[in-house]
Amino acid sequence: MKNDRILLAHGGGGQLGNELIEKYFLPLLGNPILNKLNDQGIFEVNSTKLAFTTDSYVITPIFFPGGNIGELAVYGTVNDLSMGGARPLYLSLGLIIEEGFPMEDLKKIIHSIKRAALESEVKIITGDTKVVNKGGVDGIYINTAGIGIVQVDQNISADNVRVGDRVIVSGYLGDHGIAIMSEREGLIFNNPIQSDSAPLNKLVCTMLQTKVKIHAMRDPTRGGLASSLNEFAKKSKVGIVIEEEKLPIRGEVKEACEILGIDPLYVANEGKLVAVVERVRADDLLQAIKGNSLGKMAGIIGEATDSHRGKVIMKTKIGTTKVVDMAVGEQLPRIC
Repeated sequence: MKNDRILLAHGGGGQLGNELIEKYFLPLLGNPILNKLNDQGIFEVNSTKLAFTTDSYVITPIFFPGGNIGELAVYGTVNDLSMGGARPLYLSLGLIIEEGFPMEDLKKIIHSIKRAALESEVKIITGDTKVVNKGGVDGIYINTAGIGIVQVDQNISADNVRVGDRVIVSGYLGDHGIAIMSEREGLIFNNPIQSDSAPLNKLVCTMLQTKVKIHAMRDPTRGGLASSLNEFAKKSKVGIVIEEEKLPIRGEVKEACEILGIDPLYVANEGKLVAVVERVRADDLLQAIKGNSLGKMAGIIGEATDSHRGKVIMKTKIGTTKVVDMAVGEQLPRIC
């Protein structure tokens, strides 16, 4: 079916979003940096390698189990810079606020932004505030931009995966998305699901200190792990095979996904990363990740292959295989 209007699914981090970028944005705006379609652009100024990123946050509800829109905006921007091997330094902060928004809620959000910036060791050095008529936005939207410095000699990019590389995830998948959906749908569990929202820059710093070659890295937010792996496979022209029994997913998340009729591989994360690394030292990197508080449940879940190039295949627990496509629709709107 031909789409002549923007759909929610165009912002879901899946196939329709990629088609939007490929058809409308890159033909007019493309350049060697943007065309890599990484979470950040990396460039040099006077022989200094810098990383730059921007993101917008429209999550609902704005307060959720484990966090709120303010700290999410800081952590998300810090993480996008970190996925390029950069040390985040400075952020901008733009607020679009609906008329009538409670001042007390705004105060809570700004306090959480301050705490998140201190934890992430970044400074907010510029910003902007706009107020729109009631109904113009849903409470509050936040836009951030961030800049950092790349101090390691590694080419970390979605188009740099090589056959034989191992795929590592840093911990439980799907926590953030299911925390949001549980809040929306009123689902109650014996062990409440909390968002995994967290800054990954210190974990990445630990990873880089090992000197293990990291070929690609993402924090699998919108579209989840499935979309990140599909981006790697397509950009690098390799196949990726993952094993279902090795995927770290909480029982509560699996249960919620079954109730909601969604696949945890497509659910957003906000404090996890997926890294594709050189095979010979993958175990060394895994041990370094496990030594960090954010990586205790990390594991090697698969590898890059020279078969079914451009596709992601999962070996199921019952011994079959299935294609893990990029998400087509929007399973979880307004998730970040």
